[in-house]
Amino acid sequence: MRRRKSKRGLMIGGIAAGILIAAVIVTGIFWFRRGGEAEKERTPEELLMEYTDYIRTGNYEAMYGMLNEQSRKNIGLEDFTARNKNIYEGIGAVDIRVEIQSVEERTEGLKTVSYQTSLNSSAGEINFLNQVDFIWEQAAENQGAKKKKAVGDYRMIWNDQVIFPNLGRTDKVRVSTDRSVRGEVLDRDGGLLAGKGNASLVGLVPGKMAGYTAGTEGETSGTSPDLERLSELLGVSVESIEKKLAAKWVKEDSLVPVKTLKKVDEFDLQSASPREDNVENKALQDALLAIPGVMITDTPVRSYPLGEAAAHLVGYVQNVTAEDLEKHPGEGYLSDSVIGRSGIETLYEKELKGQNGEKISIVTSEGTEKLVLAAIPRVDGSNITLTIDSSLQRTIYERFKDVKSCTVAMNPYTGEVLALVNTPSYDDNDFILGMSEEKWASLNEDERKPMFNRFRQRFAPGSSFKPITGVIGLSTGALTPGESFGTDRAGLSWQKDASWGKYQVTTLHDYSPVNLENAYIYSDNIYFAKAALKIGYDDFMAGLDRLGFNQDLPFEISVSQSQYSNTERIETEIQLADSGYGQGQVLMNPIHLAALYTMFPNRGDVIKPYITYRKEPASEVWLKGACTPEIAETIDTALKKVISSEHGTGHAAMRGDITLAGKTGTAEIKASKGDTSGTELGWFAVYTADGPDRTPILMVSMVEDVKNAGGSGLVVRKAKAVLDSYIPPVQQ
Repeated sequence: MRRRKSKRGLMIGGIAAGILIAAVIVTGIFWFRRGGEAEKERTPEELLMEYTDYIRTGNYEAMYGMLNEQSRKNIGLEDFTARNKNIYEGIGAVDIRVEIQSVEERTEGLKTVSYQTSLNSSAGEINFLNQVDFIWEQAAENQGAKKKKAVGDYRMIWNDQVIFPNLGRTDKVRVSTDRSVRGEVLDRDGGLLAGKGNASLVGLVPGKMAGYTAGTEGETSGTSPDLERLSELLGVSVESIEKKLAAKWVKEDSLVPVKTLKKVDEFDLQSASPREDNVENKALQDALLAIPGVMITDTPVRSYPLGEAAAHLVGYVQNVTAEDLEKHPGEGYLSDSVIGRSGIETLYEKELKGQNGEKISIVTSEGTEKLVLAAIPRVDGSNITLTIDSSLQRTIYERFKDVKSCTVAMNPYTGEVLALVNTPSYDDNDFILGMSEEKWASLNEDERKPMFNRFRQRFAPGSSFKPITGVIGLSTGALTPGESFGTDRAGLSWQKDASWGKYQVTTLHDYSPVNLENAYIYSDNIYFAKAALKIGYDDFMAGLDRLGFNQDLPFEISVSQSQYSNTERIETEIQLADSGYGQGQVLMNPIHLAALYTMFPNRGDVIKPYITYRKEPASEVWLKGACTPEIAETIDTALKKVISSEHGTGHAAMRGDITLAGKTGTAEIKASKGDTSGTELGWFAVYTADGPDRTPILMVSMVEDVKNAGGSGLVVRKAKAVLDSYIPPVQQ
């Protein structure tokens, strides 16, 4: 015990040194002495408040030291400590408050303290009225002494009801959890993107295994060839399987789980072209069932029906770690809870998780509930509905899965994001079923980076950026649609003057007249390099700032900021010229680029993208008047001709039944200006231009490594296939 100063002197206390000597030591704790004279003993109410302080700090030995002799005979220090510790800490008791109601002297040396207790627990607040008796006891060293006044103190007469009034000696305090059900992630039509599903649990029934025997301590003996075959098929070590079989709970008729696999899709198997992975899974499970003792049964799991097609968007959950529990105290996570690790599962973790119900009750030794002390109801997680069109998401994935790419598709009039696709991908179901070390290593070592989420990153946009340069140039008055930029150019390369040294801006086509519209049709780098120089550093950068560069995109999913320089500003003429056609140090996030393209069909307003579904979709303007309606119409007309003109770089996407507008782009990725071994990014931004009532869609796709693979033409062909599936062509 700590020493305390009183108004008249010092109070000396002893600390229990161990269970065997605690009873001797604690008898001398609570009385006052000075010069052999007895001090005035502390009151029972003062002692109760001190006892409460010890509960708060978990000082159970000190609590025990305040008990009277008979109470300490009834329960030892070890049992007392375990009883109190298990209850107070088990219910998560904090903020314990005691208010004395009254003190009644029943007989000489025996007083009853009535008090009100309130505390917060894991199941909410607990309040109760209680009473406890204190008896005056003479100090052991003073017993039998012939003194004028005996030395002693009041001691607590303790029993289990001091903890809770209705708690009997053999009763228990039970904390029971009613687990919340994690919410589902749904697409715009209510289709499942993440939620309840079934998998195939592969287990062993020991009694049906060839040569199996069970020992009294759960020891097992299986037929080695069978276990080796099972190990080979499942990628689980023989030692791991034997350890599971040796568990003490295992009996002959027990189903011992070994591994969880995807459920075989029987409908797919009956189709004309069943999926290869499904056929392989069926063959695997047939081979497993041929092993004596193997049983395969359905088991509920978190399921991701789109798998690879939406893994980077939807994400996945995993069991919490000790670090998670430390990072999220008091948020209801248990040691076997799951938590969102990426994608929508992380973004909406709080809403999806829900809140576990919890009840704290007193139960008899037989398990009968006597009294509920506190309870909070279970609140299941909320469903999250996205604007995603699963069919479009899957179609885009299938068309682009053989390349490194990302695609964003949205309704340009409402801002609804219809698809967010990244390729190559991974199967988020693998994280639920359990991923082998080999599989994890293969994902991380794959040079194509299947775990890398490209639609959240930023890339050099190349010529897909040219409409933005046009907006800034026309808005500042530096450009006019009919102005010719071809008077001082010779052939397909150009530099401003000799100060550029050997550096040249190059383009692919010679044409006339060299005006804004034709510059879009032929994707003329030289035109837009000159345009950027004419706009000037400050106006060009200010224009980009107004269009959301170096800012966070107002979108539910955080993405990289677009930039126009690695520093605070564009530094040189060459960098400014290169920036005009989406090179230099310009980097753009694909979702940001798609959002900026909405200004053309919306006559100057940039629509805010969003992915959380609304029953009544209504556009929200992000950048009001990003350009005038006249400028938007000028560029919109030119972008239509990029598709419709036989000379247009996007002509391969042309349809006779719908009007499309768009812009291709090829961005060179070089280590330096003289690098000839660099790769290229291919872009295609395209949107329907027939108004909001005719299946509107705006799609921006980026593909890496298109050099010697068709350039942006590769992207155009893939995007056309997607559009033809999403909006089937009408025969003319």
